[in-house]
Amino acid sequence: MAMEAHDIETLIRAAFPEARITITDLAGDGNHFAAEVIDESFRGKNRVEQQRAVYAALQGKMDGPDGALHALALTTKAPA
Repeated sequence: MAMEAHDIETLIRAAFPEARITITDLAGDGNHFAAEVIDESFRGKNRVEQQRAVYAALQGKMDGPDGALHALALTTKAPA
């Protein structure tokens, strides 16, 4: 079952309530998204640590071939 952009944002927002979050449906199919998450909690963390935190917020929605979210191009950073 495909996800909606707002569902992805809701999951991420629960873990990062103050973040600036932009979700884009890349193919218009509900399966291929891009997300940009900008949050102060990322300051001092490397990109892998930042992205692991966001993937954890997705609560397993990307896990395995039957995951609700097929692909997510993820950009994370601390605010400038």
